[in-house]
Amino acid sequence: MPTLVLFNKPYGVQSQFRDDDNNKFTPLAEFFDDKSLRVAGRLDATSEGLLLLTADGKLNKAITHPPKANSGRKQGKTYLIQVEGIPTAEQLTQLGRGVMLKDGKTLPAKIKHVSVEDLPIALWPRHPPIRERKSVPDSWLILTIFEGKNRQVRRMTAHVGLPCLRLIRWSVAGFELKDLAVGESVHVSLSREQCQQLGL
Repeated sequence: MPTLVLFNKPYGVQSQFRDDDNNKFTPLAEFFDDKSLRVAGRLDATSEGLLLLTADGKLNKAITHPPKANSGRKQGKTYLIQVEGIPTAEQLTQLGRGVMLKDGKTLPAKIKHVSVEDLPIALWPRHPPIRERKSVPDSWLILTIFEGKNRQVRRMTAHVGLPCLRLIRWSVAGFELKDLAVGESVHVSLSREQCQQLGL
């Protein structure tokens, strides 16, 4: 069975192994020695949370290109998003239905406004900490999308007037961050059922 690495990517770490010149962010090579690993779905350096890596090309393709690789089954990606402001019912409806960005309208998504106590994980301190404005409240959203436009989540929330302060990816294609500590990784062997769900 194919093997997948689940990594809780810290803020400021790139989703690539190579260290670009004059780059202020940390490369993945500082966390992994296995040069056969490839990232299955990038995560911006300024975002945190679940990053998947694998040395299996078919598994990588099934996760990153689901329409062709697994008969059109859409693999959702769920994010925990701290935004500036309190979302209105209209803003939540817009995010759920899809918003028009410069590169096209986003697909319908699942969106929920929650309290920090209702997040599926206990949050860790971010370094550096997010900027806080005492005069402006903040909120947490749980958003599941089914595509991967560049910086999509940040652009979606900004589009409806909810600037993103912190972005944590909680799950990808059915794999969850759970209680994995920041900077830690775990190797998992996929079950037959998981392979079937991914179209392998």
